[in-house]
Amino acid sequence: MPLTARFSRRARSQSRTQPRVSRYRKAALLASAVSVCLLAAGAPAKPLGVGDRLYPYLGNPGYDVTSYDLSFTYPGTNDKPLQAVTTIDAWTTADLDRINLDFAHGTVRSVEVDGHPASFTSAGEDLVVTPDHPLAEGSWTRITVKHTSDPAAVKEQDGGWVRTSDGLAMANQADAAHLVFPCNDHPSDKAMFTFRITAPNGYTAVANGLPAGGHRAGRTTTWIYRTRHPMATELAQVSIGRSAVLHREGPHGLPVRDVVPSADAKALEPWLARTPGQIAWMESKVGPYPFETYGVLLAQASTGFELETQTLSLFEKNLFTESSLPRWYKESIMVHELSHQWFGDSVSPRTWSDVWLNEGHATWYEALYAEETAHRSLANRMKAAYAASDSWREAGGPPGLPKPPSPGQKIGIFRPNIYDGAALVLYALRQEIGRPAFERLEREWARTHRDSTATSADFVRLASTVSGRDLGGFFQAWLYGEKTPPMPGHADWKASDPAKSGRPDRKASGAGKAPKAHGKASGQARAPQSHRKPSGPVGTQRPAKPMAGR
Repeated sequence: MPLTARFSRRARSQSRTQPRVSRYRKAALLASAVSVCLLAAGAPAKPLGVGDRLYPYLGNPGYDVTSYDLSFTYPGTNDKPLQAVTTIDAWTTADLDRINLDFAHGTVRSVEVDGHPASFTSAGEDLVVTPDHPLAEGSWTRITVKHTSDPAAVKEQDGGWVRTSDGLAMANQADAAHLVFPCNDHPSDKAMFTFRITAPNGYTAVANGLPAGGHRAGRTTTWIYRTRHPMATELAQVSIGRSAVLHREGPHGLPVRDVVPSADAKALEPWLARTPGQIAWMESKVGPYPFETYGVLLAQASTGFELETQTLSLFEKNLFTESSLPRWYKESIMVHELSHQWFGDSVSPRTWSDVWLNEGHATWYEALYAEETAHRSLANRMKAAYAASDSWREAGGPPGLPKPPSPGQKIGIFRPNIYDGAALVLYALRQEIGRPAFERLEREWARTHRDSTATSADFVRLASTVSGRDLGGFFQAWLYGEKTPPMPGHADWKASDPAKSGRPDRKASGAGKAPKAHGKASGQARAPQSHRKPSGPVGTQRPAKPMAGR
């Protein structure tokens, strides 16, 4: 526990310097989605946040979560609420009369703080808990919430539980974990997780981490999983379905487990068998795999995205059964999600404005893998991205300063500017400092910030140290400039004028569902490939994660 607290406290100490959000949001925002009992009167409860520029009401000040223990009881149908118990262990970082938790889609039955009943109410998307005594700064506390977890969709909310043909899976990125369980729903507060899932016999439940026991009792079976590394709430994964769990060995004896529909296990095996080699390829680029296990979850669902949930990446099964997509392309998408285990999962963004570090790196290694294994030119892809970059910056903001999502479309930050637009920044950096220094930087970044959080400023500092020169001006232009700077070594590359090419439409800009696009399977540089295949509401781009991994 002290080790976990250290990781979390470092992240929280950064976010505590940001201003608290003190204005009321209208309580009607999600009043229909959260049902609570008001047990005590007093000063009105307020929704809080850690001051994230893009999601100001995500996360909560005053405490640092060290662990979550989540218990879900699945009723045997995916259209009814699950009974759930969430237990949170945390250290207080301030004197607290109340504790705000992010929770916006379930019925709260009761809350206890340190074993004593506590009163609670809702405020915006927060569950506000009042313990029977104030909590002093620096004290350990345990909060236990008995609640339901509802898989029904919420209007103007994306993510949370995803219904599959035979059960459920999770897609919590960027701000949807609190549609599933009470939490401090911001990546700056990573914690350890234990999952306890009870389902009727005949179902299989799998979650992040490794199995930690379980038992059968009459007509139900309980499955237990634990993580060995801290995790952001947006990366939590629970799969419940009539699934087969297939096991194989990865590099250095790493346990690899895949979760697939039982009837499709044989047909999908050729794709699953690629994972150990892909892990070895990534290790050759950035160093040892950072977690205790890996695998893919192939869901029978129409999501329009893939998602890098920690140790168990979520994919649509249809990605691998679609005959229109070439083999090299599907494999590059697998590598995109795999590379997130280093970039985004192990090293998490301290704020959502740092998301380019996640998606830019995942897109970079996706494209590099396609070049090295299928002869798909990285330079050609980057040249096409350069041509579109000014349009992407106008529509979605520069890579390091993405525009806020539109009202009712919270996943809208997942636009081309943080996919191929951010990979373009990495290409420019490699051109600027040379391949050897760039490769040292990538390894050092993954090693230095493993199991922690980091910012764009941290990346700039490390890049300057590794290269032996001040790169502040270089990154200022590439990450925050309204216009794309000249590409080092490619004076002939030209960015298209957004005014002459026309205002980017919703498809090009990634408005609506974010564009983790699988892109066009042409082999040419294309719109951000990330996790979307050609189909869905953004035309040739799969909507970004719901927002999920995008």
